[in-house]
Amino acid sequence: MSRVDRLSRRGLLQKLTLGVPLLPIAVSQLSTALAADAALLSPDAKEAKAVKYVEDASRAVGAIPGSTCANCAVYQGHAGSPQGPCQIFPGKEVKAAGWCSSWAPQM
Repeated sequence: MSRVDRLSRRGLLQKLTLGVPLLPIAVSQLSTALAADAALLSPDAKEAKAVKYVEDASRAVGAIPGSTCANCAVYQGHAGSPQGPCQIFPGKEVKAAGWCSSWAPQM
């Protein structure tokens, strides 16, 4: 093993020792930044129409009374927030008071 190999391994280990603990912070900052940039889903969008998405669950045809995006298993918004991300619509946010035909009860 040459001296160059040992130095590069040592340098790599030192960088990993410094970088790995900072990884969770970087990931949380990235997810926050991505969530802030998410656009609100339009009920007129083709993917919204495919699952009969409406912004007000009280106007949804076929919705179970009391079912909204806020109490759906695939809704990822924070409790009490007016809108949040949904697994059905990656990169988009939906209204917490909305509903779609993919609604499933939280477990």
